[in-house]
Amino acid sequence: MSNIDELSVNTIRALAADMVQRANSGHPGLPLGSAAMAYELWTKHMNHNPADPEWINRDRFILSGGHGSSLIYSLLHLFGYGDLSIDDLKEFRQYGSLTPGHPEYGHTVGVEATTGPLGAGMAMGVGMAMAEAHLASVFNKPGYNVIDHYTFVLGGDGCMMEGISSEAFSLAGTLKLGKFIVLYDSNNISIEGSTNIAFTENVRKRCEAFGFQTLLVEDGNDLESIGKAIEEAKKDTERPTLIEIKTKIGYGCPAKEGKASAHGEPLGADNVKALKKNLNLDENKDFYVSDEVYNNFKSYAEKSAKCEDEWNQLLDKYFETYTDMRETWDEYFGENDKLDDLDKVDYWTVSEKPEATRSISGKAINKLKRIIPNLFGGAADLAPSTKTYMDGEGDFSSDNYKGRNIHFGVRELAMAGIGNGLALHGGLKPFVSTFFVFSDYVKPMARLSALMHLPLTYVLTHDSIGVGEDGPTHEPIEQLAMFRAMPDFTVFRPADATETLAAWYFAMKSSDTPCAIVLSRQNLPLLKGSDKEGTLRGAYIVDDSAKDIPDAILVATGSEVSLAINAKNELAKENIDVRVVSMPSMEEFEKQDDVYKNHVLPKNVTKRVAIEAASDICWGKYVGLDGKTVTMSTFGASAPADKLFEAFGFTVENVVDTVKSIL
Repeated sequence: MSNIDELSVNTIRALAADMVQRANSGHPGLPLGSAAMAYELWTKHMNHNPADPEWINRDRFILSGGHGSSLIYSLLHLFGYGDLSIDDLKEFRQYGSLTPGHPEYGHTVGVEATTGPLGAGMAMGVGMAMAEAHLASVFNKPGYNVIDHYTFVLGGDGCMMEGISSEAFSLAGTLKLGKFIVLYDSNNISIEGSTNIAFTENVRKRCEAFGFQTLLVEDGNDLESIGKAIEEAKKDTERPTLIEIKTKIGYGCPAKEGKASAHGEPLGADNVKALKKNLNLDENKDFYVSDEVYNNFKSYAEKSAKCEDEWNQLLDKYFETYTDMRETWDEYFGENDKLDDLDKVDYWTVSEKPEATRSISGKAINKLKRIIPNLFGGAADLAPSTKTYMDGEGDFSSDNYKGRNIHFGVRELAMAGIGNGLALHGGLKPFVSTFFVFSDYVKPMARLSALMHLPLTYVLTHDSIGVGEDGPTHEPIEQLAMFRAMPDFTVFRPADATETLAAWYFAMKSSDTPCAIVLSRQNLPLLKGSDKEGTLRGAYIVDDSAKDIPDAILVATGSEVSLAINAKNELAKENIDVRVVSMPSMEEFEKQDDVYKNHVLPKNVTKRVAIEAASDICWGKYVGLDGKTVTMSTFGASAPADKLFEAFGFTVENVVDTVKSIL
C-alpha cells in the first residue's frame, strides 16, 4: 500500500469514527474494517462520475450493511458528490441532515439505494444487474456496448444470514449475472458476539452451490489482493462473484478491534484519539482531511469523469450509426408519455361479460406491453394464476436477457427487493406479482419501495375469501389494512374492468409512488356506473340515490361493490334510498379537495355502511360513530367462494339488515 493510499484509507476511517462520536450514535465497526476494500473499489475499479451522479452507464454501488453509513458518506464527501461538506458529516444522524443514520436514496446524492434492513441491498443489487443485462440486450450492437457496467454490493455477516440474500443469490446464479459482484466483509462478529453462536456455514460453498464464482482475500487491508480479486471477478462473464474479504471489525482501535462492542456504539473520545494515533493521524484533529488526500480523491474523480466523456462519444457514434435506436432510447430513458398511445391498442374497451379482475389485468398488461416497450416483470412462480405473462415477449433467462417475462421462482421477498433494484436502475417500468396473502412475504421490500418513492407496481391477486377452497392460509384478511397503513404507497382494489384498467393507468403514470393493484380470483360483473375518472380520484358515486340527500351511504371496494348495488336495489323496495360509493383507493381519495370529498361522502349523511371482505380497521374514518361495517373479524375457511361469502355475511340480506339497524 502506497503512502497516499494508506493515508486516504485511514482518513476514511477517521471521518467515520468522528461522525459516530460526534453524534454519540452509530456503527463505527463496519467502516473501520471495510475502508480499505471500499477505497480500492471506488478509486481503481468502479466507473462513476461525481459530477454526474445520474450517468446511465455508471457502475452501481450499494452498501447493503446500511448501518455502516458513515463509510459511504466519507467516500461521497471525499469524491465531491453533491457538495456533501464536512459540515454535513458533522450533522451525522441529526434531524434534517444529508447524513441520516442509514443511507437514503433520493436524499443524499450518490446513494443508490436505501439500506438498513440487512440483506435488502443484496436483492436490490441483483435487480440492478438484471436491469443492466436486459437493457444491454436491447441496445448493444457490435462495437457499441452502450450499456455495460457492473453492480457492486458490500455487506457483512448479517446480510449473509438474512434469507433474502440466499433467495436473491440463487436467482442471480441461475441467471448467470456475471456483472454482479459482492464484497463480503467477513469479520465473524455480530451484535451478540461471535457469529459462531448462530452462523457456522461456509458462505463461499453456499454461493458456489448457487452458481457463483467465489474468491477469498485473507487480509482486508491488502489493497493489491483486493484489487486482483475484483479484476478476477470482472473476467468471469458467466457467473456472479462473491469476494470474501477477511477483516477485523473496528480495525485500528486498540480497545475495540475485533470485538462486538465496535459494532453499534461510539468508540469513545479517548478511543477515537487512540485510533488516530494508531493510524498515524493527528489525534487532536477531528474531521480533518489533508490537501494531499483531497487531491488524491480529486484525481480519481477526474479520471472517472473521463470514462463518461468516452462513453458520451461512443453514444453519439452509436446514434449516428443506428439512427433508429434514438427513438427507442428515448422511450426507455426519456420523458415521453407512452400512455398517449392507449387508443392505438384499444385499451379502454371493456366486455359486458363478468370476468375476474386478475384476468382483466392480464389483458391490460398485454395491451400496455405494445406501447410501453420497457414494461418488464413477472411473478413468484404464479404467472398463470396472477395473469402477468406478456405473450410473445420471451422469458428473461441466461440464454435470453432480452425476454421481458421474469420468472422469480418461489421467492416473494427477494422478488420485491429485486423489483426495487430494477426500478432504481432506471430505464425500465417494472412490476412484480404474487397472491395477495403472500404480500406478507413482500411487505418489508414494499416498505422500502415507499421510502424510496419508486414506481414499482405490485400485482396482488386472489384478494379475499373469494379464493375459496384453498382455505384461510390463502385468504387475505388483514393485508389491505397493512398496505393502506404504509405512507407513500397507493393501493387499488378495483371492482370491475373499468376500474382495473384505470388502476393500471395510474400505475403506469406514476413516477414516484409504488402501487398495489389488488385483484379478484372470481368473476365480477361490469358495473353500469363504473368510471375511469372516479377511480383515479380514489372514490366516486357509482350508483346514486334519487334523493339529493340519501338516507344512507354504502361504501365498498372490489367484489363487494356489486353486492352494495344489489343491496341498494332491495332497500329501494322498502322506500330506503341509499347512495353507493365505490372506493378503489383510499389513498387517492384522501388527496382530493374537501369539495369533492364532501360531494361523494356528504358530512350531513352520517348513516353509512362499509362493505369489504377484509378487516374493518381502515373504515372508522369513513363510517364514523353512527355507521357500521360488513367486514371480516376472523380468518376465512375452506369452501367454495359463494358458500364463504354467505357464511361470513356478505349477502344482500345482511347488508340490508345492517343498513336498517342504523336508520
